[in-house]
Amino acid sequence: MILGAVIVAVWLYLLFGRGGFWRMTVEPPIALDGDPPRIVAVMPARNEADVVGRAVASLAKQQYPGEFHIILVDDHSHDGTAETARAAAPPAKLTVIAADPLPPGWTGKLWAVEAGVRYAVRFEPEYLLLTDADIAHPSGAVADLAARARSGYDLVSYMATLHCGNFAERALIPAFVFFFFQLYPPKWGRGAAGGCMLVRRETLERAGGIARIRGELIDDCSLAAALRSAGGRVWLGLSPGTRSLRPYDGFDEIGRMISRSAYTQLRYSPLLLLGTIAGLLLTYVAPPALALTGSLWGIAAWAMMAIAYTPALRFYSVTPLWALTLPLVAMFYVGATIHSAIAHWRGRGGLWKGRILDKSE
Repeated sequence: MILGAVIVAVWLYLLFGRGGFWRMTVEPPIALDGDPPRIVAVMPARNEADVVGRAVASLAKQQYPGEFHIILVDDHSHDGTAETARAAAPPAKLTVIAADPLPPGWTGKLWAVEAGVRYAVRFEPEYLLLTDADIAHPSGAVADLAARARSGYDLVSYMATLHCGNFAERALIPAFVFFFFQLYPPKWGRGAAGGCMLVRRETLERAGGIARIRGELIDDCSLAAALRSAGGRVWLGLSPGTRSLRPYDGFDEIGRMISRSAYTQLRYSPLLLLGTIAGLLLTYVAPPALALTGSLWGIAAWAMMAIAYTPALRFYSVTPLWALTLPLVAMFYVGATIHSAIAHWRGRGGLWKGRILDKSE
């Protein structure tokens, strides 16, 4: 009975005390008033020929009334990424530059972003749009981001809608966003999503620039923290139209995506790892386990869990019946987190595009 009461208390807190993270609220677009700010998009790309053309084309087609330019930083690709990007936008809108050799202490992506930001200075932008090469933006995205930034924020970010078509994606992808928002409730203004971030350049420079986070694997939330430490304000929201172009072939690929940064999120702490595993088991696995024994506490907690998860499923057009499977999904995330820790201990943490990104030790 005590365990059941604790679990119900946890879910009451998650439902009512954590910023309503589970509601998956989509804010309506707002109008951009006054003179539109000058914006430069910086897009790092490493072997992204299969998606970069569509991503660049979506930026080239922006209906933005102000000055807007795109800089693609080719991070030593060998699949024709730069050529594909050039074919997707006119030279007047797009500049393609090559990243210098990767220096010690930097992740490849952030070194490429740093190169793009340094090049962008010649355009004297007020804002920088930091975006990934696998993200397609709706035609009004830049204007909407600028309007939100002008309303008093130094970083505005959209969580892109991830690919959710096959069985593995329907099973796991809504939970990825659900768990992310549980960690970083949008109303609390602490997190950011790296695929789409509009940053005030002055605040970024005051915070120490990209060099401030040069070795961070979770670069988006690290950037948000750096800007907040410099007095900046952060806004995070959902955008159905800002979409990831990258499909996930199955459970293995999604598991690797989760594993790549899970242990980093725990600051490489075995104690935090054990605490996280215990917390996930208590919060997500214990309710159905108790419910199957006839415990009303377990039934109540499982029902609250399903209620909380349903908006994420609806956002991704997945039947709400999947809400009952969240305990199984949580077990998958537990496994991916343990795999992340093992990979780190074996010196293979953060493996991505042929690079070992996790070099904390």
